[in-house]
Amino acid sequence: MEKLKYTIICLLMMLPAVLASCIEDGVSTNASEQPVFSTDTVKMGEVFTQEATPTSRFIVHNRYDKIMSIERISLREGENEYFRLNVDGVSAKSFSNVEIRPNDSIFVFVEALLPSNGVDTPVTIDGHLDFTTHGNTETVVLRVIGQDVERLNAVTLSKNTTLTANRPYQIFDSLIVEQGVTLNVEAGAKLHFHDGAYLKVYGTLKCNGTAQKQINLTGDRSGYVAASIPYEIMSGQWGGVYFTSTSRDNELSFTSIRNTKNGVRLDNVKSKPALTLISSQIHNSAGPVLQSVHSDINAYATEFSEGAEGVLLLQGGNHELNHCTLANYYLFSAITGAALQLSHLNADSDDESGEPYMTANVDNCIIYGLGSDISHGDLTGTSVYIRNTLLKSAGKDDDNFIKCIWDTDPMYYTVRNDYYFDYRLQPESPAIGAADPMLTNPLSKTDRYGNRQPSAPDLGAYVFVAEEK
Repeated sequence: MEKLKYTIICLLMMLPAVLASCIEDGVSTNASEQPVFSTDTVKMGEVFTQEATPTSRFIVHNRYDKIMSIERISLREGENEYFRLNVDGVSAKSFSNVEIRPNDSIFVFVEALLPSNGVDTPVTIDGHLDFTTHGNTETVVLRVIGQDVERLNAVTLSKNTTLTANRPYQIFDSLIVEQGVTLNVEAGAKLHFHDGAYLKVYGTLKCNGTAQKQINLTGDRSGYVAASIPYEIMSGQWGGVYFTSTSRDNELSFTSIRNTKNGVRLDNVKSKPALTLISSQIHNSAGPVLQSVHSDINAYATEFSEGAEGVLLLQGGNHELNHCTLANYYLFSAITGAALQLSHLNADSDDESGEPYMTANVDNCIIYGLGSDISHGDLTGTSVYIRNTLLKSAGKDDDNFIKCIWDTDPMYYTVRNDYYFDYRLQPESPAIGAADPMLTNPLSKTDRYGNRQPSAPDLGAYVFVAEEK
């Protein structure tokens, strides 16, 4: 019993020292023990001036066995007007005696708010965040690119207007083109729509892009949703484009419309055609990508891709799809419709509108992706003809499906699980050289990247180029 008491007393005497060694390792005074940073340059991306950037972060590590006290963390003189800091949960303009536990780390969060640059081109601003430890100063660079924009808020155009490529446009609420008015969009122009904003055309829209200067209509969010997932892949960022019944003679060349809620919709547009698409892209919609109700669509070398409710919905109308790619690997929900959905074809699908039944020529195209490819597997008795087109279905030719390539993977570069969507063709693709040159419309001979179809052309919207990765 005496031995047991003695042992307990000894343990109790040792306990404070043990606890002290666990809880308090002392503050380092060794000048060679310096913080380690997860990056030396925080790249905050390109943002619009006069708007706060998305929050960026980096990590400061203490790789040593004692507490590290960072004497001062601060931006250099004059840079506080651009950047906002939060260090280990505390917001301030500068910080003193910031401690990091042994073999632990802290987060530093950074935002920027840049004033107007006064120029059309982007301007790079570098901030310098200095960390002074044991008298030694190390610096993390905060790099942000500011772009001045033209802001349009609930604008209705009542006369012919041209949007230039001088600087991007940021559109709030709506941009409306009145009946009889033409909106021309210059090659290289960028239209960024805020959440809920939309483009509505009672008149005429002409987007005059080129392979070297493409036109972009997309959302205005930059940065990342989480980790490595950029907003650029998110659908539903803005309303989309709506052509009313009074619209006419719309043309989109080398134009990309992306990340909408409702895609592009045409409703009883009577001009013939209602919309011509040349070497363009309509991509990533929380609804259909393009929906046409009794409106004629001509599309050449154009990609239609990623729609929660399907890709191309055609109800009546007269259509020409030549060297188009219809692909659907939509990411954010189950796909509820076929890539190509057809209705008002004949008496069996009459919508009681009194409009003529659909006529359509689908030539040298690719229709392949998740879900089904065509809503009507039997087109007998209709005026819809699908020629020399690669299909996902395991069907066979008849009077309406002519010389098609059935049940064959076109081998896109797209990798859905990696959030990578690229519908150009891999070198082993069976679509390479498989198009019928007699069916190739002259407007389909140049793809969105400026590549020309060879004498033995490729199926779909894109010309295979061996060096592309």
